[in-house]
Parts: sequence; C-alpha cells; structure tokens
Amino acid sequence: MTRKEVRRRLAIAWWRQVGYTLAPLLVLGYLFGGGEPVLPVLQMPLFIVGLTSLFLTLPLFSAYKRALVATEAALGRAEEPGAWQELARRRARAFLAAGLPAWIAALAVPFGLNTVALILLALSSLVLLYLYRIPRQLG
Repeated sequence: MTRKEVRRRLAIAWWRQVGYTLAPLLVLGYLFGGGEPVLPVLQMPLFIVGLTSLFLTLPLFSAYKRALVATEAALGRAEEPGAWQELARRRARAFLAAGLPAWIAALAVPFGLNTVALILLALSSLVLLYLYRIPRQLG
C-alpha cells in the first residue's frame, strides 16, 4: 500500500470518527431534547464529568505524538509500514478518549443539560479530534 493510500484511509477514518462522535448527541438531542428533564439534579455533575474526561486524552495524545514522530523518522525506510500501523493504532485508541465529552453530553440530554453546555462538550470533542488529523508534512 502506498503512502498516499494510507493517508487517504487515515483521513476517511478521521471523518468517520467525527460522525461516530457527534451522531449520539444529535440523535438523543432529537429524541429527548424537547421533553421534561428526568433528573435535573444530574445536569451539573454530568457536565463536570464531561469536562474532566478531557484529561483522559493527555497520555493518549503524547503517545500519538511519539508515534507521529516515529512515523516521520521511518518515512522512506523499511520500517515505514509498521510505523503507519502503529500510528493508526495509537490514533484509534485516542479517538475513543476524544469522543468522551460529546458522548457524555449525549447521555446528559435526557437529564436536561443546557444547550450551551452540550455545544461546549461537543466542540471540545471536535477540537480534540482535530488534533489527531495527520499533518501534511507527513508524506
């Protein structure tokens, strides 16, 4: 597989992850957004949990960054295919942590979490996902 094909697959995986991250929030917002909150007392704790889930990405991002540097160093050498695989593996794991704030926001919709808080959690997931795009310099 050529470097261009690998980059294309990684780009498609990134867009797929954006969809996987936002779809639950959109669906639950559509289904439960206009109804009465189930337990409004859980709004603030769920928002705080969503914010603190951002800290789970720190070690995963540094592992992804190390894999990115290793992939750049392996370009044009025999280790390049393995480096791309390791980068994709690290990034897939980090995608899960990056999606947590939006997924927690989706869980908080039936509890009546404020729209601004939902948007903040969704945007924080999108910003984290943006960090995992493959830079143009790589390849």
